[in-house]
Amino acid sequence: MNLNIHIKNARTELTKVIFPTKGQVKQAYIAVIIVVSVIATFLALVDLIMSSLVSTILG
Repeated sequence: MNLNIHIKNARTELTKVIFPTKGQVKQAYIAVIIVVSVIATFLALVDLIMSSLVSTILG
């Protein structure tokens, strides 16, 4: 394939891309932070409970 054709096709495809707005990026960032925080808290609680159980069983 010719390199010039490839570059032309890539530019054509880039004109079709819809980039997110600043507000959408901010909203997605906040959602990711919240989800990660909830999962981290849940895993910390599970770890605490499991380690307490193992400590109780083993003495």
